[in-house]
Amino acid sequence: MVVSGPPGLNRPPPERTGHRPAPLGGGAALDGRVVSAHTNSVILLIAAHATSTAPPSAFFERWAHMDSWPEWDEAVQWVRRDGPFVEGTTGTLKPKGGPKVTFVIRTLQDGREFTDRSTMLGAALTIRHLVTVGDDGRTGVDIEVSVDGPLARLWKLLIGRGIARSTPAGLHRLVAVAEADTSAGSE
Repeated sequence: MVVSGPPGLNRPPPERTGHRPAPLGGGAALDGRVVSAHTNSVILLIAAHATSTAPPSAFFERWAHMDSWPEWDEAVQWVRRDGPFVEGTTGTLKPKGGPKVTFVIRTLQDGREFTDRSTMLGAALTIRHLVTVGDDGRTGVDIEVSVDGPLARLWKLLIGRGIARSTPAGLHRLVAVAEADTSAGSE
């Protein structure tokens, strides 16, 4: 899935506005297409889903304790958060086999949604964690990973396959840990 960048970039060609572009070196004129370094695309790398008997709070407890992520996410070497588990808090994540990346907690609706965004050279990786409770009382857990920015397509080639492989596996291990935590707490 690819979504176009910010609105307003699709301006009418210069012929329609009465403004003519200045010639480039050599006398060639622009052809009316807007070219911008600010044009972004969002590329969905993976959307993973699982269901669980554990309540949404069990997942938020695990997500909030970021230092425990390597226990259930084999792609993560370590995570350090710079403050409380709230919107705006920053931190650093070290993926196995990759460079450290900084992140910010973009959204946090306790018991429902948590989104973090990591910055990389020329792109950003956004991971949305969502929990819902179905009619059957089971918890649905969804994780969507996307990349955007001028170098999004390059980053998709570099990390997309690994993320697509590790995200569902990590989600299923998280479900197992959350269910074990819940059953241990009820004994």
